[in-house]
Amino acid sequence: MSSVQSPIPPLASPPPRPLKLYFYRMQSSDISDVLAIENDVYPFPWTRGNFMDSINSGYETWILRDGAGVLNGYFLLMPSVDDAHLLNITVHRDLQGKGIGLLLLDKAKAITSDRKLHALLLEVRPSNTRAEKIYERYGFARIGVRKGYYPAPNNQREDAIVMKLDL
Repeated sequence: MSSVQSPIPPLASPPPRPLKLYFYRMQSSDISDVLAIENDVYPFPWTRGNFMDSINSGYETWILRDGAGVLNGYFLLMPSVDDAHLLNITVHRDLQGKGIGLLLLDKAKAITSDRKLHALLLEVRPSNTRAEKIYERYGFARIGVRKGYYPAPNNQREDAIVMKLDL
């Protein structure tokens, strides 16, 4: 009597493991990578001088790189007496919608909390509805408008929505 065994299918390759992500303090040597993302994502990007001024002023300047060293995103946070102001938060265009922005917000919130500050503030363009919705889902609330805050095309200005996250 012979037994017929069904063939065993070959093992499928495991899905690629996502690379681990690591936070580092932004250094002047990171600025070229930061500017590549900044210039790709924004029509009115920050300059090298803006980033250097933030680093030299002792602000909380952080980058997020993967295990291969690729810059995924960054943020700059200016602590003050009672709160912290999120000056810039940016995710690489190809990585948007993958949770990187939430990791950056979590880190900014943790720094703010560790410093015993009571709130996190930011501005967002009304035209950036995607970012505004992310901030609202995260818990930020609208608290005001800054008229003519952002540069816009044709020498115009765009207002900023001021948002606050109480801690």
